[in-house]
Amino acid sequence: MAKKQIMFTFPQDLITEPIIYNLSQRFKVVTNIRRADISENKGWVVLELEGDESEIERSIAWVTGKGVRVDPVVGDIVEG
Repeated sequence: MAKKQIMFTFPQDLITEPIIYNLSQRFKVVTNIRRADISENKGWVVLELEGDESEIERSIAWVTGKGVRVDPVVGDIVEG
């Protein structure tokens, strides 16, 4: 099993959409929210994704296709 930490940045029109829930339902990927900040105008979430490398990559491509910006995260956001 592979693990990857990434940051999703949501545009205003996608803040209320259940993107992370849908990702975990559509793909065999376990999501672990490490940090988040959501307001009416913007939102970002740092996630740890766990699963097969190909499934993680497919899920990231799906999220990107929805209009969410995806950036890699280096190091553990919570543990330092």
